[in-house]
Amino acid sequence: MSVAEDNTPRTPVEPKPAATVLLLRDHPSPPEGRSALQVFLQRRVKQMAFAGGMTVFPGGSVDPSDVPDAERWAGPDPQEWAERIGLSTALAGAAITAAVREVFEETGVLLAGPPGGQPGSLTAQAPLWRKRLTDHSISMTEVLATSGYVLRSDLLRTWARWVTPPIEKRRYDTVFLVAAMPAGQEADAQTTEAVEAEWWFPEQALEAHAESRMALMPPTLVSLRELAGFATAAEALASCAGRDMTAIHPTPRVTEDGIPELVLPDGSVHRLPTELLA
Repeated sequence: MSVAEDNTPRTPVEPKPAATVLLLRDHPSPPEGRSALQVFLQRRVKQMAFAGGMTVFPGGSVDPSDVPDAERWAGPDPQEWAERIGLSTALAGAAITAAVREVFEETGVLLAGPPGGQPGSLTAQAPLWRKRLTDHSISMTEVLATSGYVLRSDLLRTWARWVTPPIEKRRYDTVFLVAAMPAGQEADAQTTEAVEAEWWFPEQALEAHAESRMALMPPTLVSLRELAGFATAAEALASCAGRDMTAIHPTPRVTEDGIPELVLPDGSVHRLPTELLA
């Protein structure tokens, strides 16, 4: 239980459902000593209500408009995702829809395409769809209906599920998914939520974090450590078949000098930025 400024116990905030995507690609000619695998990372605007200034994967909260449309869906259906993730069918379908929406809003990559075909290059209308999604004047379902596309849930793989500790003032129950970059598309930094966004070799990002040049949330840190064990996007995607999707609850503790920390699943310790705490 968290503590308010007057030192009275505060009831933990209920976690909101969310979805995040580890967008992967292979660098065509990696530097000597680096594997080809890269992941897309964004450094969030410092003024963001949650994780301001942190470097994260694309993603966000599930929106009420993230209702799956069975007629505009290709790949495992919401029931199959529910069994994989451990959520209700409705929430699993909403999480997958949210994942596709958030990736499109934040990177311009659309994990959808013509029925029976690959996503491929986007039409000239894509920037307008993206803008209208971002300003909440259209839903992902409406984008699919307008474009004639189907959501390609088969392009996604399960990676992990993390629940924000009760000591934090904003909490999320986040499904982490993995997807490879669709051929013919490019990820960009054209989002108001990030000050920069680019492709990183996992080891490179971990080095930047170790040198205090990059601030990472615990799930991002652990995921990067795991990604560093794969040479290619195909290897990382293939590993997802046997991954445990039991919700991860980092263990909070306080040091002798009163500094809040989290003990992560791999046994490492992560100190929490004060702005995340209630």
